[in-house]
Amino acid sequence: METYAMALSYAIPGFIMLVVIESIAARIMGRSVNKGMDVISSLSSGMTNTLKSLLGLSIVILSYDWMVSNWAIFEIQSTLWLYIVAFIGIDFASYWSHRFNHVVNVFWNRHIVHHSSEEFNLSCALRQSISGIVEIYFFLYIPMAIIGIPTQVLAIVAPLHLFAQFWYHTRLINRMGILEHIIVTPSHHRVHHAINKEYIDKNLAAIFIIWDKLFGTFQEELKDVTPIYGTLKPVQTWNPIVINFMHLWGLIMDAWRTKSWWDKLRIWFMPTGWRPDDVKEKYPVVITEDVYNRPKYDTNPSKSILYWSWFQLLVNNILMYYALVSFGKFDYFYLALYMGFLFISIFAFTSLMDGHKMALFFEVMKLVSGVSLIYLMDGWYGLDEVMFGASYLIIVYLVASLLATVYFLYLERKQSIQTA
Repeated sequence: METYAMALSYAIPGFIMLVVIESIAARIMGRSVNKGMDVISSLSSGMTNTLKSLLGLSIVILSYDWMVSNWAIFEIQSTLWLYIVAFIGIDFASYWSHRFNHVVNVFWNRHIVHHSSEEFNLSCALRQSISGIVEIYFFLYIPMAIIGIPTQVLAIVAPLHLFAQFWYHTRLINRMGILEHIIVTPSHHRVHHAINKEYIDKNLAAIFIIWDKLFGTFQEELKDVTPIYGTLKPVQTWNPIVINFMHLWGLIMDAWRTKSWWDKLRIWFMPTGWRPDDVKEKYPVVITEDVYNRPKYDTNPSKSILYWSWFQLLVNNILMYYALVSFGKFDYFYLALYMGFLFISIFAFTSLMDGHKMALFFEVMKLVSGVSLIYLMDGWYGLDEVMFGASYLIIVYLVASLLATVYFLYLERKQSIQTA
């Protein structure tokens, strides 16, 4: 895990740099691909996924290491071809796990956050799940275990495979010639993120588009059909933690409300979006019918709250980055407390972006937990050794964050109503 933390400490600045480059390129090209609140929400979602990964918050039903040790038929020496085979194997497994996420009701909750943005840009690639706690797709790795691909090889190739899926989340790159027939391109992935009836649930491959062509899920981008992004049931929030669990909550409520015991059982494994008839009639939800006339979620933020949200994102990223580079210095318990504080902080400021009053409750929690950590650790996790007075600076930030939340929720809102 320490190695993975180090890899992230290099990858994250690279991702952010590419997001900035895309934004600059879009301005030069006279195009609009980024909306402030949406980008902040996307980058915040990336932070939550990083925190989850660092904490190891996943339950592995059957570990790959055990499968290799007990089922491997061959003992393969490490060669370049071994890494290539491992990459192809991971990509094949990725196609099928992705396909299950799209077509099975309960599994969609693992993936909804990635499709939740109504924009399509590099930042939305960072909307990654924190709700997939149980690793259920172990069986897709059985063929690789049987042929003897070592765990160490998989551990190296898997992050590279994940990072390689970042670049094609953009509207600025058009068709790419012969590569359109080999790998997933921005054009292919625009189709995948679209909710047009011509495009939905298509192009599920991660790297090699050949899987979609083999298994009947390929769709090229049509010149006369502009992709519309998001989910058919709009998420209507900037809070990435809420997004991660909203579909699951809907399933729980539907299973509770339906009178049919059969429906209570089967709702989890029916096609995505399926609901019992009695619940659908009594508790209707808004599903987009006309994708071309659906207004995008917009809280119409003032410049002050937009700038404040950017500031919150920056501070929380710095705190997370410090945890990454200091990962090996702290026991898991104290690291978990640090990550818990950041989860609370992200929940607080993204709730404020929505204008939701629960932001105040979480800001109070953030202040209490932050001061408690400083008292418990006799400073902010050794940061005072790097920067004099850092712990006092964090206390000032915590108090300012609480006061700003009160201002934006009550005073600024009152002023805007009076001047309306």
